Amino acid sequence: MTGHPATTDPPRRAGRNLPAAVGIGLGLGAAVVASLFIRPEAFVVFATVAVLYGSVEVVRAFRSRHLRVPVLPPVVGTLAMLPGAYLGGGETLLVAYVLTVFAVLAHRLLGDGGDHGSPVPVPAVRDVAGGLFVVSYVPLLAGFAMLMLAASDGPWRVLVFVLLVVASDVGGYATGVLWGRHPMAPSVSPKKSWEGTAGSLAVGAVTGAIALPLALDGSWWGGALLGLVTVVVAVLGDLSESMLKRDLGIKDMGTLLPGHGGVMDRLDSLLPAAPVVHLLLLVLVGS
Repeated sequence: MTGHPATTDPPRRAGRNLPAAVGIGLGLGAAVVASLFIRPEAFVVFATVAVLYGSVEVVRAFRSRHLRVPVLPPVVGTLAMLPGAYLGGGETLLVAYVLTVFAVLAHRLLGDGGDHGSPVPVPAVRDVAGGLFVVSYVPLLAGFAMLMLAASDGPWRVLVFVLLVVASDVGGYATGVLWGRHPMAPSVSPKKSWEGTAGSLAVGAVTGAIALPLALDGSWWGGALLGLVTVVVAVLGDLSESMLKRDLGIKDMGTLLPGHGGVMDRLDSLLPAAPVVHLLLLVLVGS
């Protein structure tokens, strides 16, 4: 038999409970919108709880591979960074982050190193690096969403930010299922296709072009640009967490959200996009 190999089936998210995923997604969306516009402080609490849980999920994942990543510094750091960013701005976020970094170092220095009398010292570098990764990846990046919220039109900024990331996810999923043929990063995420990414870009650009003028009086072209950049960062964030999970030998970061996995499986695209959207909104619509 000659010719090219048969085209593979569209990449699909096998095993995903779509009804449960849709139901949980709608419930989370309603909670986000309600907390944003009824009382922004409620969103700070909502986000802080989510980031706390996500941080613990990452710590547990690292500990499953015998990294003694501390849980207390990320927890305390989250409680300081997110409310601090909302109430005190970027300077407070930076100070809280630096103090959390020192807390990770102090915990490893003064805590149980895990040697237990072994003649071979247990390396501290990987444990400290794991702790620093957790506090940098989860609460620090989430703090930029709090900086958005602190603006005079903060709830609308956060809503646009969330809408763009959701548009990226929905557009990529729908397009990938219908037309996906060429895997984007098969060694990391076999189900993510180039066609799905193109769908994410298209839906993200349209969503941005509509949302930015309506919500923040920005230009349609600025919204389209914001949507495109957000999608790129969100896709890279999704792939990065997929690479991390593959290296750790796990499918999901947790099981709290049926059809989604863990909290971090929902935050993986939002977190890296938060600082990018925050900075671009400062350029496109001001402070």
